[in-house]
Amino acid sequence: MALVFTTTLLSFLLLVSSLGYLANAKTHNHDFVVQQTNIKRLCKTHNSITVNGQFPGPTLEVNNGDTLVIHVVNKARYNVTIHWHGVRQITTGWADGPEFITQCPIRPGGSYTYRFTISGQEGTLWWHAHSSWLRATVYGAIVIHPKLGDSYPFPKPKRDSVIALGEWWDANPIDVIREATRTGAAPNVSDAYTINGQPGDLYSCSSKDTVIVPIDSGETNLIRVINAALNQQLFFTIANHKLTVVGADASYVKPFTTSVLMLGPGQTTDVLIKADQAPGRYYIAARAYASAQGAPFDNTTTTAILEYKTATCTAAKCATSKPIMPPLPAYNDTATATAFTTSFRSPRKVMVPTEIDDSLFITAGLGINQCPPKTRARNCQGPNGTRFTASMNNVSFVLPSNFSLLQAHQQRVPGVFTTDFPAKPPVKFDYTGNVSQSLWQPSRGTKVYKLKYGARVQIVLQGTNIFTAENHPIHLHGYDFYILAEGFGNFNPKTDTAKFNLVDPPLRNTVSLPVKGWAVIRFVADNPGAWIMHCHLDVHIGWGLAMVFLVDNGIGPMQTLEKPPPDLPVC
Repeated sequence: MALVFTTTLLSFLLLVSSLGYLANAKTHNHDFVVQQTNIKRLCKTHNSITVNGQFPGPTLEVNNGDTLVIHVVNKARYNVTIHWHGVRQITTGWADGPEFITQCPIRPGGSYTYRFTISGQEGTLWWHAHSSWLRATVYGAIVIHPKLGDSYPFPKPKRDSVIALGEWWDANPIDVIREATRTGAAPNVSDAYTINGQPGDLYSCSSKDTVIVPIDSGETNLIRVINAALNQQLFFTIANHKLTVVGADASYVKPFTTSVLMLGPGQTTDVLIKADQAPGRYYIAARAYASAQGAPFDNTTTTAILEYKTATCTAAKCATSKPIMPPLPAYNDTATATAFTTSFRSPRKVMVPTEIDDSLFITAGLGINQCPPKTRARNCQGPNGTRFTASMNNVSFVLPSNFSLLQAHQQRVPGVFTTDFPAKPPVKFDYTGNVSQSLWQPSRGTKVYKLKYGARVQIVLQGTNIFTAENHPIHLHGYDFYILAEGFGNFNPKTDTAKFNLVDPPLRNTVSLPVKGWAVIRFVADNPGAWIMHCHLDVHIGWGLAMVFLVDNGIGPMQTLEKPPPDLPVC
């Protein structure tokens, strides 16, 4: 009898607590108008695609537990979708946003309302277009504060700043990728990197608009760094200041101090910075981590300025005094990139799945397609008359065009996809060695891998040296995952499993797959829907470096995908 009473009392207290929490949660309504806007950068004005005329777009500030309702109207000339990068989208997969995966695109003149709740996530995420290369200018931050009444697991910072790193083309990015798609060649690299949309004063016609980040002596401030670049991992640093990493991808981490960050596109990193230097002006700087040997890349450096409010110079003199420039790693400094990515730990012991239901080994890398001689001159301007391609497990992913995968899955529409994505490569080979040219050409298809609700999943991601090796930022939609280990060379299950961290691995949504190396991730498939896993270098996803997990419903409404909203765009 006492046990029944205690259990009933506990359930009542949990219900009261839950009701109190829900009472504090808010619903935030926003209107996003996708439109053409004149933006001047690098001395020229371009008619760029923006949200609400802003570049970058609006920052969304919420608390853990809040709901977002975002009405998107497309007044641009291109199809568009918006992806809320890293948001778990528990049972709200229709709001995830990737084009032809969870929805058909919003056509010019159309609209769609995204509705979702932030659940169990705190820190920094971001949103961006998930159609072609529109996210070059269509992106913005999502700042997730603790629940009302809760606090950070570190002393509250005096200030809170967002730094979104981006890429800028002195051209229409859609034209750049369309030309590359037509020819089969690699697209032109960007002309500048940006911080909050501005290249900084190392570029032409950019000095007066360089971003200023204020700080005051003695303060400890929180800086939220987002890599929103399309195709480039980036090193990031601040002159003469140490960075204490406290969060990544909207999860807290065990704090560690570093002088340089490395972020792949899609990744976010929250750092504390203490104003313990002489009052003055210090450059914030970012430039490429270029891991692909021999491949062209944008070798410029973007800057902002950390400016002490208590600087002794007058405003006019401060504006002309040269800030202190920090040292930056060499472009190919894989050792520094690796030292950073392997420093992450969860702040406490976590419940890592130990029994595995689905074990996958997935190769990820580039390739080339041979072309018929008659078409080479026009459409095959890759190496030696080929077209660039990319694949996972030798399957180059093809987006459907008549239905989204989630619609086809839910409505049981035949012929849109097949469920035979291989759990391992069709051929075993020396993945990071000299790869036979017979393995350079993948097959094409819209293949998915099915998971039962609640399945415990392990994925060994293996980079390949087909054509060239590169560090690939691999992003999984709808899930956070634990990164158990990473290393170089071919993954060896006999020896490398001993390196697995099953105590406090970091929780991320995007993992940097090392150049000529591997990484191991685990997650529980507790979110029904269609979830794309892809390289976040946009040129690579366009070439097919992607696959999709279809996760079945569980039992009851909390484990079941919601019905599609009535305004879901049609193809």
